[in-house]
Amino acid sequence: MTKEPVELPQGLDPAVLRRETDPDALGFATTAEIADIEGLIGQDRAVDAIRLAASIPHRDFNLFVLGPVGTGRHRAVDALLETEATKRPVPCDWVYVNNFEAPHKPQALQLPAGSAVRLKLSMEELVDDLTIEISAVFESDDYQNRRHVIEEEFSERHENAFADFQENAKARKVAVLRTPMGFTLVATKDGEVLKPDSYERLDDTARRRIEQDIEVLEDQLADILRAMPTLEKEHRSRVGQLHADMAEQVVSARIATVDDNFRAVAPIAQYLTAVHDDMTANAELFLQARHKSSESPFPGGIVKYHREPMFQRYAINIMVSHDKNLSNGAPLEKEVLPSLGNLTGRIEHTSEMGALQTNFTLIKPGALHRANGGYLVLDARRLLSEPFAWDALKRCLDNRAISITSAAEFLSLVSTTSLEPDPIPLDVRIILIGDRRMYALLSMFDPDFARLFKVQADFEDTVARSPRTLKLLARLVATSARHDGLRPLTASAVARLLDEAVRMAEDTTHYSLKLSALSDIMREADYYTGAANRTNISHTDINHAVTEAERRAARIRDRSHEMITRKTILIDTSGSVVGQINGLSVVDLGTNRFGQPSRITARVRVGAGKVVDIEREVELGGPLHSKGVLILSSYLSTHYALDMPLSLQASIVFEQSYGGVDGDSASSAELYAMLSALSGVAIQQGLAVTGSVNQAGQVQAIGGVNEKIEGFYRICKARRLTGKQGVLIPKSNVDHLMLRQDVVAAVEKGKFRIIPIETINQGITVLTGKPAGKRDRNGAFPEGSVNALVEQQMRAFATLRQSFGRDKEPGRRE
Repeated sequence: MTKEPVELPQGLDPAVLRRETDPDALGFATTAEIADIEGLIGQDRAVDAIRLAASIPHRDFNLFVLGPVGTGRHRAVDALLETEATKRPVPCDWVYVNNFEAPHKPQALQLPAGSAVRLKLSMEELVDDLTIEISAVFESDDYQNRRHVIEEEFSERHENAFADFQENAKARKVAVLRTPMGFTLVATKDGEVLKPDSYERLDDTARRRIEQDIEVLEDQLADILRAMPTLEKEHRSRVGQLHADMAEQVVSARIATVDDNFRAVAPIAQYLTAVHDDMTANAELFLQARHKSSESPFPGGIVKYHREPMFQRYAINIMVSHDKNLSNGAPLEKEVLPSLGNLTGRIEHTSEMGALQTNFTLIKPGALHRANGGYLVLDARRLLSEPFAWDALKRCLDNRAISITSAAEFLSLVSTTSLEPDPIPLDVRIILIGDRRMYALLSMFDPDFARLFKVQADFEDTVARSPRTLKLLARLVATSARHDGLRPLTASAVARLLDEAVRMAEDTTHYSLKLSALSDIMREADYYTGAANRTNISHTDINHAVTEAERRAARIRDRSHEMITRKTILIDTSGSVVGQINGLSVVDLGTNRFGQPSRITARVRVGAGKVVDIEREVELGGPLHSKGVLILSSYLSTHYALDMPLSLQASIVFEQSYGGVDGDSASSAELYAMLSALSGVAIQQGLAVTGSVNQAGQVQAIGGVNEKIEGFYRICKARRLTGKQGVLIPKSNVDHLMLRQDVVAAVEKGKFRIIPIETINQGITVLTGKPAGKRDRNGAFPEGSVNALVEQQMRAFATLRQSFGRDKEPGRRE
């Protein structure tokens, strides 16, 4: 029987490998000819979500902006929120003032916008003026006269009481003597002190009378001495009242002046009443400050008395202030370091005599204070990485108030007396910017997240490729170039840049929206244009920037490929080998990705139907790779020798693999190697394979197809292209091809091939040069086909296993 020659599938046409943008379709010579564009392209869904969160008045409609880095999330948020902020009123000012009744609980005052600074200056001026005026009052003749009257009155009352006592004592012939120990009462005779011996010569009646008189006088003296502290207290009270009356005249007049400036502000009026009472009661503070300044070489009129520590009690601690003449709507704040203190504020301390002290002037505002009444933009990852910051933010949003708490208080690490300032009411819209994984984790594991952040703005990675989006992206490129101060780009340069956007999207039907990456290319190209003294950025400059950026990041790729070309790592690119194939993988280093071939080998023998994944056995294989191996095993068991048990022992391994292996993109290659090992038909080593497989034998799409093809191409090129080399890719990946020009050029010359594959049968036919074969009406594969050889081997394994089992049955004789 004559066999028909096998016709191998042809490779893809070069035009399919790189679908470039036509510069003529852009309709301009340079970007200097086209107008700027406002907003973003292809992000309507996300933009609408941002507008909703910015304008809806209801609480808890905070926003989480998610999407890949470089898609313009920050720029869109800034632009949209700036517009919405201008539509909202300027928020109130907030200050902390001293609570004179409970200094550890400072009071928060809500003031009209722009009032905080004026109040602070007014209070400083009030303290400075009162220090001078109160001192002048206490040096005036009026004060001296009134003080003299009080002193005279109490001196007279004191002297009169003692004079009456002395007259009474004299009438009783008793003298009052002053001694170092106090007062002493002694009897007299004829105006002379009665001596002890004379006293002893007196009769009993005379001595008894003297003793009775002295006892009465001692009681009277004791009454007078007991009344002295009360008299002194009354004296001090009268003097204090005089001081208060004199100070009250000045304080009332000055505070009335301040009150007139803030007549319509109720919180200020209440505060000034408390200030009035405290200043009146503590007028001596102003006298002390005046006395202290008298030793200064500066004139009293220019001394800033309000800076003295004793007057901190009258200070105004501004937490947030908005000047209506300078502010344009609600605030838009960003906090690049959202720590607990930077977010909710903090209470600072000073060291005095080895102890930590604080007061209300050491309360510092946080981002929530500055953004109150407006918008606060935070980076989600940074926020969650700061201890206690996320919990503090949620607590403030729940309570609708800003409470200042330190991390030390959270952990109960310090016992230093601190402050308990009034919470400030909170009205703010929080905008978190993060990635999709962060959003998913918060949604799954934080029960408060969905309640507090009801709006998500999900930024697209790509936009559909069409004539309309082509021109819109060209305008966006022109706008970005002008914004960054770059030279104009020629039409061919824009086309080359957009080709790179297609490659970033990994889909020829879409453009990538990673605008920051395109901007980086433009800026580097502008540098090369300037170095060449050209006025416009050309196609060559863009290509140079792309090539150089790739070369800078290619050290590891080059070393890896060098090890392959020097055969340190064994990869064949010619000849044919049974049970051996070149699989392709992508190495992702964050800023650079490159493809790399790996030798995959398969070995088979009779066994119990187990396919051993060596990578998994040594815990180097990930779950997706193991899934691919299990699918491979299922394919074998459901496609061959269906009437017999699976009786092979097979092993698959990535040779010279010293790191983790994951993903199922090599599952088709592993299956090809297994079929080769079972059939004994060799696989051409000039071909490499990528693609996953399902249980039906269909080859499925994978990622990184461009990098994988280019990686194998570089190895083949280094060893000399023969025209028989190439890569088998899933047919569903054809729309993802955007290969580098050198690969396309090699294909055009017939030196390299890209072959699309839909099924395992197609792939094994290309790899071996033998037809895979289909079952006929009788269920048999064509003789000599790969599938027939595989089934034949599997039946042989099953028969051998059965005979081996019979030979080992108990009692069986040879």
